[in-house]
Parts: sequence; structure tokens; C-alpha cells
Amino acid sequence: MTSPTLGSLRVNGATLHYEVRGQGPLVLLIPGGTGGAASFDGIAEDLAAEYTVATYDPRGMSRSTLNDPDAEQRVAEHADDAFRMLELLSPGEPALVFGASSGAIAALHLLTAHPERIARVVVHEPPVGEVLPDGAEHRALIAHVQDTFRTQGLMPAMAVFAAGLKKDGDTTETTEPKADLELPPQAAARAEQTMANLSYFVGRIVPSFMTYAPDIRRLEGLSDRLLIAGGQDSRGELPYRSAAFLAERLGTELQHFPGGHIGLTTHPAEFGELLRKALRGPI
Repeated sequence: MTSPTLGSLRVNGATLHYEVRGQGPLVLLIPGGTGGAASFDGIAEDLAAEYTVATYDPRGMSRSTLNDPDAEQRVAEHADDAFRMLELLSPGEPALVFGASSGAIAALHLLTAHPERIARVVVHEPPVGEVLPDGAEHRALIAHVQDTFRTQGLMPAMAVFAAGLKKDGDTTETTEPKADLELPPQAAARAEQTMANLSYFVGRIVPSFMTYAPDIRRLEGLSDRLLIAGGQDSRGELPYRSAAFLAERLGTELQHFPGGHIGLTTHPAEFGELLRKALRGPI
């Protein structure tokens, strides 16, 4: 694997760590959950054969530091961070963008805020529960997660959160690993950093991102450059349902990527190949 070029970018209230590989049109990869730039290690190298691939740690995670560690997090500010990355690495030239999970939410906001800077956006399972008919139930879930986090701690809050994301009717214990799920060695090695980011994710990212309502009317006018994807194995789960409902509202077809919500990690080769096709145009 070719070593990426590392850099840092000062933005409002934070300093972002970023990595760049390859040559060609810019593809900006926005990570979700507790992931940072390293969450794209399984696909970035292959994409770099055709593109300049930029990845980064979102503000407050891993190597991207906050000026104020207690600062509240907002989708608009995270989207502006992505915009600043585009301005740095692809000045004056529209770029390609991929966002996963909470990173997909930031990518949606980026598209509505700066459409002139975007050639195409692919979003994988943005958990925008506000678009769903039962959005009030999901707001209640997030409030319950936050209350549990404050009163009982991180792992009980994660148990509540995981239970709320499960498929309808799924009674499997959330702490029980799937028997057929084996992470690639690189992904397993990131587990320690993932745990280090978990409190920040639950306490700061979840409450603001998962109550975010995308601008549907604005997205309708930009849907020709937006592809929404869901996991083959995550039908019925909240992020999948949100993606499917958003695609329906926009009159576009939901595309299916391999694996579930973390198919990027569990099926990197297949996921990366399909993403490459999606970045080129309709698939």
C-alpha cells in the first residue's frame, strides 16, 4: 500500500487531519460513526488508481482536535469542514464526494449548501430519521440514549442505541456478534481507536446528526447528482429505512451496496468497486 500524504487544515474551531492519495479528479471521502480517515483504508488505495482521494478525521475524532473540547457539534459545521477540504484540494473544480452514515448526513448538507462545488455525491445509509413517518419515535430514541448516557454511562447507552437501530421484529441480543461476520485484519486493528471515539460520538454526534432534517425541496432540485445507497443486509434497520424513504421522496432509485450498514468495512473490495461505478454516474 502506498503511503498517503498527510496534512492538517485549520477550520473554525478545529484542526483537521487529512490524507491524500493518487492523482486525477478529487474524491472526498467523509467517514461516519466513530471512524476517521482509516475507515477508508480498504478502498482508498484502489480508488487512487483513478482519482485523487482525500480522507480525513472529522472534527473531535482521532487526530482532528477541537479548540474547545466541550463544543456542541452541528451538521452544518461538519459540512463546512468538508467544504474547506474541497476548497483546499480542488479549488475551482467541482469534486466527487462519498459519505457514510453520519458522514452521509454531512454530505447531504454539503450538497445543499455548496452545489456549485459538487459534481456527484454518493451517500450510504444516512440515518436521517426525521424524514420517516415515525420520526417522532426516533427523536424519542435519541433522547433515551442521551438520558442513559448521562445517568448510566457509555455501554448502557450503546445498548439502547443499538436496540433502537435493529430490524423490526429482530429480537437478537445486540451484544451477540454475528457468527458469519469476520472483520479484515486492518479493520480489527482499528478497534482501539474506535472505542476511544465512542463517548464523543454518542454524546456529541448522535444527538445533533440523528435529529437533522435534510432540505428535501433543495435536494429535489439537485437529485440528478445524488445517489443514495443502502446495504443489502440491513433492510429494515433505521439507517436503511431512512435512505430508502429519502430516495423515494426524491424520486430516485435506491442502490444496494454489499453488506450491511458497515459494508465498507466488512466487504471493502466489492464495496469499493461499486462505489467507483457510482461515482462515474448512474448504475
